[in-house]
Amino acid sequence: MRGSHQPRFGSIAALLSAVALAAACSSSPSATSAGGSASTAAKGGQGKPVVIGTTDKVVSFDPAGSYDLGSWTPMFSMYETLLLFPPGSKTPTPDAAKSCDFTDSTHYQCTLRPNQKFWNGDPVDAQAVVYSFQRNLRIKAPQGASSLLDARKGVAAKGADTVVFTLKQPFAVFPFVLSDPSNAIVDPKVFPADKVLANDKIVGSGPYEMTSYQTGQQLVLKPNPDYGGTLKLNNSGVVVRYYTEPSALKLDIEQGAIDVAYRTFSPTDIASLQSESSKGVEVVSGQGAEIQYIVFNLNKMPGSNPAQKLAIRQAVALSVDRQQIAQTDYNGTVAPLYSMIPDALAGHVDAFKTTYGASPDPAKAKQVLAAAGVKTPVSLDLWWTPSHYGATSADMYTTIKRQLEATGLFSVNLHSAEWAAYSGAFPTDAYPSFQLGWFPDYPDSDDYVAPFYGTSTSFLNDHFSSAAIDAAIAAERASKTQAERNTQFEKIQMIGAQQAPTIPIWQGKQIAVQRTGVTGVKDTLDASYTFRYWLIGKQ
Repeated sequence: MRGSHQPRFGSIAALLSAVALAAACSSSPSATSAGGSASTAAKGGQGKPVVIGTTDKVVSFDPAGSYDLGSWTPMFSMYETLLLFPPGSKTPTPDAAKSCDFTDSTHYQCTLRPNQKFWNGDPVDAQAVVYSFQRNLRIKAPQGASSLLDARKGVAAKGADTVVFTLKQPFAVFPFVLSDPSNAIVDPKVFPADKVLANDKIVGSGPYEMTSYQTGQQLVLKPNPDYGGTLKLNNSGVVVRYYTEPSALKLDIEQGAIDVAYRTFSPTDIASLQSESSKGVEVVSGQGAEIQYIVFNLNKMPGSNPAQKLAIRQAVALSVDRQQIAQTDYNGTVAPLYSMIPDALAGHVDAFKTTYGASPDPAKAKQVLAAAGVKTPVSLDLWWTPSHYGATSADMYTTIKRQLEATGLFSVNLHSAEWAAYSGAFPTDAYPSFQLGWFPDYPDSDDYVAPFYGTSTSFLNDHFSSAAIDAAIAAERASKTQAERNTQFEKIQMIGAQQAPTIPIWQGKQIAVQRTGVTGVKDTLDASYTFRYWLIGKQ
């Protein structure tokens, strides 16, 4: 209850004073970084410290153990990757690297910036890069993202400052993969080769250095005095506060206990905050690429043969009213999605709208089921998770149940489980059909087809396979122009819609809330989902 909210932290003034003091004490002279201006971290950053609130949870700050937005968001600021995405860009540029490029279709070479160091003074060199990538694949943590490196055949150091990646086959967006925090550079002397490191033991080389971390409570960062990159800091430190309830997050941004609230509010909370400008609160939004969708496990879903299973999936696609979900359940904060690729990315086509129409068609759904000999109503067990994707999931799946049953063609049995159990169950054939959501690993359409449709690249374990889609994925990855890639993406989307192993529901933009006088938040809200702490300032 809002009325019973009690602060879990010390005063904001005390926190900010501690951050400012740590930044001042760590300040030391620094050489001009390669290709850029003198490091602002050496001056302790610019401006005041900022406090950011979130309901996201941290799984691991170790790059080998993280594949979630809650972990990745702070990691962007604590580590360096070879490449990163500048604000608003869909093309990565050098970060720890001075330059990166393909030397041929299956070899990618990066040369590091000189004189870079980890927080403890150890060098950021080619051997550290090689160790980081080999370690990620060696550990293969269940909660990690080693699967993103499946295209890589090998990695080797070429002298002290150059790294060469060898790919199994042409992969045009391999540079995009290198921008992920799961592929951040770690210190070989600190990170064990065969297991994930504890969160409070990590050492990075990014623009901020961790001074303390209390699980589920707060993270305190100060400018890294030895940072050798080109990013300029608009603040002198960051405190991240972790909340269990959106209501507590909302109250603290209203009362000025935090400067920025980033993820996650309910649609009702957003509507309320949009009317509170007189309280010094501003809701800001930016381009996003978050999606939600339904997955069918082809081995567990109803239907006595493949033709019947296909008919059932198509009938569901013909019966779901995305517009109603977006407007009624989400108060217009999301938009209907008719492809697994969001419309913010090149190559998107409204494949499901083309195949099934913009609005539900129960009569057509009935014909499809009858033609396949499916008896109705079809008993459909549909799983969803209550907290991981926000409390509105309960409303959405109640609506989907009502929509499907209103056709007279389905009898829907809803089941739910919290994410800890849910995330371990859906890949093991436990659920016939289930809810999932997706944030991009990198802002490219490849990241919205290979993980869902590829026989060897899908993480869903839904037993869907299409030789035509596999060939199209290989072709888009080998293509040299975006036009060639778009042709393949359209082919993939149309086959995916016709086969419907997944059914897209909505796409969402990014939303944050800031106090008056805070700057830089809107600049960082883009399709890469890189929330750049260094851009945020406070008057």
